[in-house]
Amino acid sequence: MVSLTPNPSFSLTIRFQLPNRAGTLACVTQAIAAAGGNIGQIDLIEQNRKTLVRDIAVDAYSTEHAERIVADVKALTDIKVISVYDRTFNLHRGGKISVQSRIPLKTQGDLAMAYTPGVGRICTAIAQDPEQVYALTIKSNTVAIVTDGSAVLGLGNLGPAGALPVMEGKAMLFREFAGIDAFPICLDTQDTDAIVETVKNIAPVFGGVNLEDISAPRCFEIEARLQRELNIPIFHDDQHGTAIVTLAALFNALKFVQKPLEQVRIVINGAGAAGVAIARLLHKAGATAIWMCDSRGIICHSRTDLTAQKREFAVDQSGSLADAMVGADVFLGVSAPGVLSPEMVRSMAKDRIVFAMANPIPEIQPELVEDDVAVMATGRSDYPNQINNVLAFPGIFRGALDCRAAAMTTTMYLEAAMAIASLINPSELDSEHIVPSVFDERVAPTVAAAVQRAARQEGIAAN
Repeated sequence: MVSLTPNPSFSLTIRFQLPNRAGTLACVTQAIAAAGGNIGQIDLIEQNRKTLVRDIAVDAYSTEHAERIVADVKALTDIKVISVYDRTFNLHRGGKISVQSRIPLKTQGDLAMAYTPGVGRICTAIAQDPEQVYALTIKSNTVAIVTDGSAVLGLGNLGPAGALPVMEGKAMLFREFAGIDAFPICLDTQDTDAIVETVKNIAPVFGGVNLEDISAPRCFEIEARLQRELNIPIFHDDQHGTAIVTLAALFNALKFVQKPLEQVRIVINGAGAAGVAIARLLHKAGATAIWMCDSRGIICHSRTDLTAQKREFAVDQSGSLADAMVGADVFLGVSAPGVLSPEMVRSMAKDRIVFAMANPIPEIQPELVEDDVAVMATGRSDYPNQINNVLAFPGIFRGALDCRAAAMTTTMYLEAAMAIASLINPSELDSEHIVPSVFDERVAPTVAAAVQRAARQEGIAAN
């Protein structure tokens, strides 16, 4: 099922000319509204005695929907559409990030210190004491965002160039939410050994590595090998970022319905990188009854097609997703659009919790079960309770970089989840408020502090 909710990802600006008389703008807005568009800002561009030129921002729910809205505006009498541009494409045009010098170069003396000959003294100091690289270069505040483009969002194997816009966006989020300099590294190979060797070879520049959009099961091996062979933190956000925010939201959802984590039965649909990481972190947090499903149904001991990661969570019960849902307390979806039906939701236990996190179209549209669940969450920004990784990874890396952690650990992830959950006060907790806003300025510092505490307790912090 396609979501019919207009959203900014399908946003356009229509520039049009209209007669300078009362009521003509209303005709345009009425046509857009009748076509199902969501109207945003309206700007006056030009005006004379006879005509006006205006820009109007409109959210649609698909490319086709946007085209229908424009066609309806063009069909209006006395309205001339001058231009239409896709606001999302326009935002990305020319790329979203840049590299800027931190120190101005205004004199010959500045140049002599920043570059040759003065820089030679710095190079020698680092060669003699390699630890100085953290104090004298960008390494202490820089993260490599590494992908092979094999699992981009929910779009599939788009390759390195197709993945670059996502990695640019990730770099923006690192900077905006945690003050970290991050750079996209999109590799033109999907060979596990080649990826590992490449990251090891570029590691001297970076204080940490964020792996992104690498398909399972290769992502598990790549992360594990890099963490063994490098002494900087390695973090696969599709696994651990998703798991951290999911657990944080679940802590508060269970608090709202007054059910203990240790006693609920949880169904996870999707056994890729995110599903496996969620299950592992849930175990760490104390969950005891987890039924994981993939496209073939419940992951059970009798199946012979299981990967090593799936075998970790095999149970005695067999059957379909519908079978797993009967009597379950919690559904966590990291799978595919539309796989969950209202009947499956209604078969769950009382005070149902449903996290339908497939993006951009969830496992079930929230409108279909709004009267049947106690708490609903998705991965989308246009519904309450967005499970968004940006609540986790900026603070995770801020904390790891600041204490110079040698690795990322499950304890750090658990502490991060608890930190995020703690930002919702009991007086604020309700069915539509189980996680803080991504724009809550407390999030990254709170997560960073929790990560540093955990790293020091585990003896992996250098600072």
